Amino acid sequence: MEFDQTKTAVAFLVLVAVMVSGSFMGMPTSIALPVSIGQIVVFALILALGVKHGEYRASH
Repeated sequence: MEFDQTKTAVAFLVLVAVMVSGSFMGMPTSIALPVSIGQIVVFALILALGVKHGEYRASH
């Protein structure tokens, strides 16, 4: 399966939705909101790093 921008975005959104919904189910809202924002930021950084690593591997 080859990933393009659309498939990557959908996979990212599904995983983020699962993580955020799990945070809200297990914690009070006042704690879950900052935790969810942190999860989204970290996951976006990991995605960007993975994309850059894949570009590097493809070119070398």
